Parts: sequence; structure tokens; C-alpha cells
Amino acid sequence: MRKCPKAFDLVTLMIAISGATPTLAAATTSETIPEYMDDRSSPETLIKSLYNAIDRQEYLRAWSYFTGQSGRADFETFASGCETTKSVRVKLGDVVSEGAAGTVYSSVPTVIESLSTNGDRKIFAGCYQTRLVQPSVQAEPPFRPLQIEAAHLQSTELSFDKARGNCPDGACNELRVSIVGLGS
Repeated sequence: MRKCPKAFDLVTLMIAISGATPTLAAATTSETIPEYMDDRSSPETLIKSLYNAIDRQEYLRAWSYFTGQSGRADFETFASGCETTKSVRVKLGDVVSEGAAGTVYSSVPTVIESLSTNGDRKIFAGCYQTRLVQPSVQAEPPFRPLQIEAAHLQSTELSFDKARGNCPDGACNELRVSIVGLGS
């Protein structure tokens, strides 16, 4: 396992989910293809869109939700990490946002339950960080929509129902991400 630039452990984040409510989404089965969802209007819907893309096996779309500075894996590694993920249930906590100089950072407490194609279940809890450069201050192409800037999720022994996502103080300034496979 490699180390993140700011000494955070790398995180396994390959996720597959269909859209439901902003705080809890139901896992899908291999026979169900969820409706397309690509919504970058809030941190919650951005994360749900990520899961929707993976659930639909649209790995390039999923990969594109992360900024190039997020420490994300290259596309091939990201896509191969998704291959053994059958589905994921997700719980989102209360989003905390802060802004500075035309940019809004948001921390999203997150819990996921990953089901792999071999039937293994794993629970992860942690935090996503999103970043939005205010559209009104973007004057040159390319336009930068709301994106995932960083993530930190760790395996937990707690059940999905008992686990809680946690964003440490200052999370908007310190998190980094790596993308490997939850289902592996």
C-alpha cells in the first residue's frame, strides 16, 4: 500500500450505487441497471453520481468526478478496481462547507457497505472533500464543475447501521485520495 502525499493511508473507494435519498441509497443487484444520474449541484448529489456511474459500469464518468490534483489512480487502475464491486450502500452525514477566495470546500461524512462479486461485505467510514470554484469567477476554459478533491475512508468492524462517517477538523485542507477496488 502506498502513502498519500500528506501521510494519510490510501483508501479503497470503488463504489457502486443507485440514486435514492440524499442520506441513504439502496444497493442494486446485478440484474438492475439504475437510471442515469449526473448531478454536480451539491456535494451529496456529486457523491451519489459517482456511485451511480460505477453501478452502471461507467468508469470513465466515475473517474472524472475527481480532480486531477486529488491523487486519484490512473484510469486503468481505477477501472480495474471497480470490476469486483457488485454494489455498495451509502450513508451521508451532514455536510460542512467553508469558502475562501471564490472557492467552496465541503466535507461530507460517509459510510459505505461494499458487496463484492464473491459475496464479501466490507464497511468503510470516513470523509469526502469536494471543491467548487465559483462559476462567476471562472473566466477561462475549461469550466471546472464541483469535483471530489480528496477522500479518506477506512475499514471498520462496525455494522453499516452503527458506523458513522467522520470528517476531522480542518479536513477541507488536508485530505488526499487514492482509488483502488472495494470489491477486491
